[in-house]
Amino acid sequence: MFQEHANGNVEMRSFRDQQKVEDWMPDDDSRKAKWWYSSFHNVTAMVGAGVLGLPFAIAQLGWIPGVITIIVSWLLTFYTLWLLAEMHEMVPGERFDRYYDLGVHVLGPKKGLWLVMPQQLTVQVASAIVYCVTGGKSLKKFFQILSVRGMSDIRQTYYILFFVVLQILLSQTPNFHNLKAVSSLAAVMSICYSMVAFIMSVVEGLKGHPRSYGVRSHTTAGMTFDAFNALGTIAFAFAGHSVALEIQATLPSTVEKPSKIPMWRGVVVAYSIVIFCYLTVAVSGFWAFGNAVEDDVLITLEHPFWLIAIANFMVFIHVLGSFQVFIMPVFDTIETTLVEKLNCNRSVMLRAVSRTIFVCIVGFIGICIPFFGGLLGFFGGLAFTSTSYIIPCMLWLEATKPRKWSFHWVVSWFSIIVGLIIALLAPIGGVRTIVVSAKTYQLFS
Repeated sequence: MFQEHANGNVEMRSFRDQQKVEDWMPDDDSRKAKWWYSSFHNVTAMVGAGVLGLPFAIAQLGWIPGVITIIVSWLLTFYTLWLLAEMHEMVPGERFDRYYDLGVHVLGPKKGLWLVMPQQLTVQVASAIVYCVTGGKSLKKFFQILSVRGMSDIRQTYYILFFVVLQILLSQTPNFHNLKAVSSLAAVMSICYSMVAFIMSVVEGLKGHPRSYGVRSHTTAGMTFDAFNALGTIAFAFAGHSVALEIQATLPSTVEKPSKIPMWRGVVVAYSIVIFCYLTVAVSGFWAFGNAVEDDVLITLEHPFWLIAIANFMVFIHVLGSFQVFIMPVFDTIETTLVEKLNCNRSVMLRAVSRTIFVCIVGFIGICIPFFGGLLGFFGGLAFTSTSYIIPCMLWLEATKPRKWSFHWVVSWFSIIVGLIIALLAPIGGVRTIVVSAKTYQLFS
């Protein structure tokens, strides 16, 4: 009798401790978000630094292959995002608020954890690194265009450091739901600078300057590596899947109206904005400058200087928010591990120290390898294809076991094959681009 009472007390304490941990974790909040919040979050996660590299990707692939690749990628990732939304509450009474929670349920604890978690975390950390570089470059370009005395000569390294300092402050935001204001502002900024890039590219194109529409490289090896890198750049542009379940976790859900309904409504709006921004920027940028376009189309644009300066500042504001959207699940993982596995005390100090250390590490990596185009290709192929093209389809096939040659079976396997091809080829092109860029780069310049 005493033993049963003691066991009951232990179990009750264990339950209360676990509940406190869950209440304290960054992604835990009451499901109060509106469906349009998911639109903001998805636009912020998708329409980021990647859209500015799409004209460069077309310059590497060529007109027709480039546009087709963007459209096919949009269709496939639109489909895989629908799969994730459907699987979020595929078991009645349960919800899978993290990508790896879903993987563990479908594939089993061992396979699910080790297959899904590393991929998701790699995507989110890679995004943070690229956004550090993008934030620093955009802010430096802003001051260069305005020719602000004393600011335009400052090394890019210091601009990235400034970006990191701001991220340390923003990283103290408790959880995903509290990011709605930051994410909304970032989404508006991404649409605005995409439209600036589109309109000003059209204006430049109408001036009739001579340009070449052939691919950038003139050797077989160069064209091959460029094509590989372009595949990764396009894959990077569809990187929001790694935070899709965390976004859906902020939405209310009942038996009568599960969260997949408002989530899908938000996704449809977000993806309509995504394809509009991507095609307008990609096509107009390449049409205006041909294969001379830079890996960031805003760098190529120069006039009117004040508008391009504002657009670069919009990019800076946007990546401030995007960084937080992608990195919040990483904070969740770090703090869960510290509390549950290492028995650290739950405190604001733990949160501040762990997040600060992580942001500093990510910023240091960005300072060491600030090669925007190469990073897009490398990370796009290495990590983003798995969470956007491959893993959602694998989980869907395993969970639902659709009939062979049915619509879902065919599309899922097609997406997996496309993802594997990009995952194998894009990092090769990305590494080559980084190596070429590094030849003229001085560390901490």
